[in-house]
Amino acid sequence: MHGCSIRALWILNIQDTVVFSRRFPVVEKRWRLACQRENERPDNSENGGCVKHLLPTDPELASAFAERKRREGSARGYGIRLSHSTQDSDSWIDDPITRHIIMLHINREEENEYTLWPLVLHIKGVFYILVLPLVEPQQYKSYMRMCRRSDCGNAGGVVDGLSSLLLNLPCITGYVAQTLGDIITGDLADPEVVTSSSPSVGGLLDSLTGSIGMSGISARAKPALAPVVALTTSGASLVGAVMSDAPRSTSRPIDKDVLRTFISTAMPFGTPLDLNFTNIAAIKANGFSSADPPLADLKQPAWKPYLYKGKQRILFAIHEVVNAAMYDRDEISDAISISGQVNCRAELEGLPDVSLPLTGLKSANVEVLSFHHCAQVSEHAVDKQAFMFSPPLGNFVLIRYMASCSLDPPVKGFYQLSMVSEDEGAFLFKLRLMEGYKAPLSMEFCTITMPFPRRRVSSFDGNPSIGTIAMTEHSVEWKIITSGRGITGKSIEATFPGTIKFFPWTSSKVSTLNRMFTGRTVDEDSDVDQDGPNNMANIEEHLMEVMNKDLQAAELEEPFCWQAYNYAKVSFKILGGTLSRVSIDPKSVRIYPTVKAPVEFSTQTSSGDYILWNTLGRCPSALFFCCNEIQTNLHNINLFTNCLLFSFFLFFQMLSTVDLMQS
Repeated sequence: MHGCSIRALWILNIQDTVVFSRRFPVVEKRWRLACQRENERPDNSENGGCVKHLLPTDPELASAFAERKRREGSARGYGIRLSHSTQDSDSWIDDPITRHIIMLHINREEENEYTLWPLVLHIKGVFYILVLPLVEPQQYKSYMRMCRRSDCGNAGGVVDGLSSLLLNLPCITGYVAQTLGDIITGDLADPEVVTSSSPSVGGLLDSLTGSIGMSGISARAKPALAPVVALTTSGASLVGAVMSDAPRSTSRPIDKDVLRTFISTAMPFGTPLDLNFTNIAAIKANGFSSADPPLADLKQPAWKPYLYKGKQRILFAIHEVVNAAMYDRDEISDAISISGQVNCRAELEGLPDVSLPLTGLKSANVEVLSFHHCAQVSEHAVDKQAFMFSPPLGNFVLIRYMASCSLDPPVKGFYQLSMVSEDEGAFLFKLRLMEGYKAPLSMEFCTITMPFPRRRVSSFDGNPSIGTIAMTEHSVEWKIITSGRGITGKSIEATFPGTIKFFPWTSSKVSTLNRMFTGRTVDEDSDVDQDGPNNMANIEEHLMEVMNKDLQAAELEEPFCWQAYNYAKVSFKILGGTLSRVSIDPKSVRIYPTVKAPVEFSTQTSSGDYILWNTLGRCPSALFFCCNEIQTNLHNINLFTNCLLFSFFLFFQMLSTVDLMQS
């Protein structure tokens, strides 16, 4: 079975009720025939038993999904094996990918329980999207055997684990579920590519925000396409959202007619062809006429149903998002990573091919590199990756990548928050911005936010060395650099000492704290000096212990909302280059057949989850094992063992020599 085929798909709401479903009988017939062949094999009983070829009804699937949420703790699940994890469950696999590729146990009264796998789970708005792709029965059995093994998962160091299995299953993709999620929530905006609103030399573009119209798609009625956007300046901070398992609230209903039309056109008979909603909508609205004759000598790809006519040019825009966890601790290393994408818009007539290299891969230490399906990738060089692509119509994401930061963190320093009483804390920021950064890199804005989701802020006091302060009910915001006053080619220091006061607690912890500070928790015959200096010195430690004593564990989906953790979040935008050093040289872009088309290029870097953890508080961190260090330690152990054995050998040789001399 090659390519991707879909057996069925379901959309559930937040009440775990199926609001839309679609089954594909053609694909399901292929699955049944494959199961029959597998079940008729002589060694079937020794190879995992029979495979059932059933599909659940909507109520059965909704019930199974609700049961999995209860068993796994949430819709996505734990992703790691816990003490209460059981065999035949996703968490037993001990692999975080099971938060996105799940299985369901279907119960039927007239038949035994059977398992549905693999189900691709995508959460969008208030909806859960489940897509069931077609796999081989042998691959299904491999997963079921994995669910019963005690040594599976990453912790056991197993080579033939779930990740290895999924590498051989390209049919398991999240693109179908993601596209359906965008349709039902109306989030159908294509990636934006910009052009300067005023003439510029060299075509440098510095933003991916704003919008103006676009023209030049054939001579007749123009299909709605993503706009080319004008260069604008916005002061809105780009705050990266923390991944949440709970669907976000929205009142937008599902347009089932739009879904049915898209599914029947984009994936007829369950086989995805072109999942670009813009193309599907344009074809439905405009159709084809004699004004659009097919090319006789070239095969027109599905991702380009209409040909462009007008002024020719190519736009490239690299957008990077920086995620960081800054601890300022000797025992915990800071962590910083970059996720980037190259957006493209090729306004070229006909069906040309475009070739170019992506440079800076060595310095960026690129870990993941994926291309649009219109691209053909050649062999990877040391510091660049050459490729060729036949561009689709409109804006699209040409490349996605994960890389490390080739420069120092754009914002570094520390944040300290110390509770001096139950409802009052003292804090201190000491930061350096853009240290070591040179022109043309410039920071357009930078904002620090101290969120307190479980406490209500009553007031604060403090004067920052630079910027302005704003307060909300649950946060304090420090605008260090405002839009329009960016910094270029220089670094700045920013400090902000102050105090913050909260409204009193309304929980039972207040009485506990009062008893602790009035000394009522100490027995009358105790010899503890309640007013002594040692007790006053430990007052903050006792305060934090009592405040955090009854706190529940942090949820995996909301790692920044645990009451025992406090942090500051950084939001910024940097123009003029990339932090990974990944780049495109406009002069190296080649078009076949050759045409005169200017190439414009822009870059932008924004913050994602850029976190400054409280140096004086608790913080989560991951434990990393360095293979080189482990190998070095093993080498030292082996060396020590060999030296020890050699010493014993010399010792026994000496004893033998002494015995011979005595004899």
